[in-house]
Amino acid sequence: MRILAWSLTDVGQKRDHNEDAFLACDDLQLYAVADGMGGHQGGDRASRLAVEILEREIRRADLEGTQPVLPTTEATPARELRAAARTAGRTIFNLAQKDPRLTGMGTTLTTLFFHNGRVHLAHVGDSRAYLFRDERIEQLSADHSWIEEQVRSGFMTSAEAQKSALKHIITRSVGFESDVEVDLLSVPFLMGDCFLLCSDGLSNHLSDEELRQHLSDGYYCEVPRRLVDSANRKGGDDNITCVVIYVGNDARVPTPHVRVDQETVRFQMLEQEGEVEEEEEEEEEEEEVDFDPYATTVVPLPREAEEPDEPDSP
Repeated sequence: MRILAWSLTDVGQKRDHNEDAFLACDDLQLYAVADGMGGHQGGDRASRLAVEILEREIRRADLEGTQPVLPTTEATPARELRAAARTAGRTIFNLAQKDPRLTGMGTTLTTLFFHNGRVHLAHVGDSRAYLFRDERIEQLSADHSWIEEQVRSGFMTSAEAQKSALKHIITRSVGFESDVEVDLLSVPFLMGDCFLLCSDGLSNHLSDEELRQHLSDGYYCEVPRRLVDSANRKGGDDNITCVVIYVGNDARVPTPHVRVDQETVRFQMLEQEGEVEEEEEEEEEEEEVDFDPYATTVVPLPREAEEPDEPDSP
């Protein structure tokens, strides 16, 4: 299988700087979103450090010989993600102790690591990870926020939580303290799965159903821009960041920007600058094609040999 990703970050409508960061590392199949806190001095630095340290630590880890594992959060890749998040937390915390201007800085960190047929999630804070499969969307992460704790405890409804002015208060972050508890999840992935990572600047404005509709309509390469634009139209109160990750087949073709719908698969091959290449007109008759509904290439069927015309009767 082949992992494809598209990402975008935006300052939003109300902030004058961006404290979000993301990681889209295709060669490692490692993706992350981090939402920093701590103001001008600390927020953007904390989020940037978190994703940089995450990438560095996973590159250092020797996972080449790791075999597929039973469904457990203690799989080696998951343990490496947890160790990387805790290393980032210690680094950020120590920097804040040395520089009073950075006091209180920290960041969320939500990451997906695809390895040996499984996707491993490591999560701290209220950024989110979603799985979109078979036209259904499911949140894989659990928010570490005061509001979410009230909802889980039954003291507040989801509707009340959505309107609360306290929904930005998080109960766990990377770097605010010297150590942090990291949520882990390890699940198999399937061809055709689509994953979404996002900061709360997106999820605070768009419901799960609205996210599902965006992922159901159009090309995946267009989804980050449409999500960001939608959040900005609804106020854009915070920085907005998202990473869309698609599990395709392993055909060695130029990166497709894939759209999957109920009945067919359409493909749009884009140049690096995003312009659609014009298809050359072909005079030859179109060949019949056969395709897998989740494939990223289409393969012409071989033509049956035509029988020769019978000779005219004398």
